[in-house]
Amino acid sequence: MKKLILSAVVLSLALVSCNQKNKQEETVNPATENTETATVKVDPNAFSVKDIVTDYLSLKNALTKDDSNGASSAGKKLVETLGKTDMKKLSGEQMKTYMDIADDLKEHAEHIGDNAGKIAHQREHFVLMSKDINDLVQNFQSEQKLYQDFCPMADNGKGAIWISESKEIKNPYFGSEMLTCGSVRKEF
Repeated sequence: MKKLILSAVVLSLALVSCNQKNKQEETVNPATENTETATVKVDPNAFSVKDIVTDYLSLKNALTKDDSNGASSAGKKLVETLGKTDMKKLSGEQMKTYMDIADDLKEHAEHIGDNAGKIAHQREHFVLMSKDINDLVQNFQSEQKLYQDFCPMADNGKGAIWISESKEIKNPYFGSEMLTCGSVRKEF
């Protein structure tokens, strides 16, 4: 009987310890959150994210020029492109991963598209959109060379990434105010 009680106590402690660790992992600070995700292997010839990335880059480039109307148009185009993306060749797991990312992308693109003239609001959504594009590129390999850039001052000093087609830093978070603020973190 003592062995049974001792075993139950040890098992309970182990479960509580594991549960605590999981709760700690759930409360990771988003500012220090790792942007790496597990890659879902997809043949780029079977499924392409090129058009989505192209629209994102147009939006990013409009923000670097402080062009709120251009960002709005690019956001609307991105929503349209997301709606046309053919997912027939994706497996169930790949489709789930894509849909999780695409749903968030669409939401942020809609906000950016609907808020011409409100560049600060557009840039807030661009912070989150850039994390989604980063995940998309990591999971579904873009055909073009891309760079993950980082600005430590963006997002109220928390720092934020964006994806670029060039090594040259052109900051979409501050535009002409601090166009070259940032650094290349990664190459895709």
